[in-house]
Amino acid sequence: MYIVKDAADYDAILKNNHSVFVDFYADWCGPCKMLSPVVEQLADENRDVTFIKVNVDQCPDVAERYGIMSIPTLISFKDGVQAAATVGFQPKEELLKLVKAAE
Repeated sequence: MYIVKDAADYDAILKNNHSVFVDFYADWCGPCKMLSPVVEQLADENRDVTFIKVNVDQCPDVAERYGIMSIPTLISFKDGVQAAATVGFQPKEELLKLVKAAE
């Protein structure tokens, strides 16, 4: 799974991909660490969606765009427009709904 380097990197990914699933996280976040293998499994199973991770400590400007106050926050985008979002640890079935919203 690709980890975004900065805002320009993030913008390019959103612009150049039809379906994008974004995992906003931090290295110190326990629920983020628990969720990471689930998101990686979804990425392996849904190759038509681009899965990326945004570290809120390294890219705070990107997190601020979406008013992210809690992590993990997961947002799916379709053609650059937010399609669905959720906050906190979620089971795989719930995350799959976000993935499908971006298709």
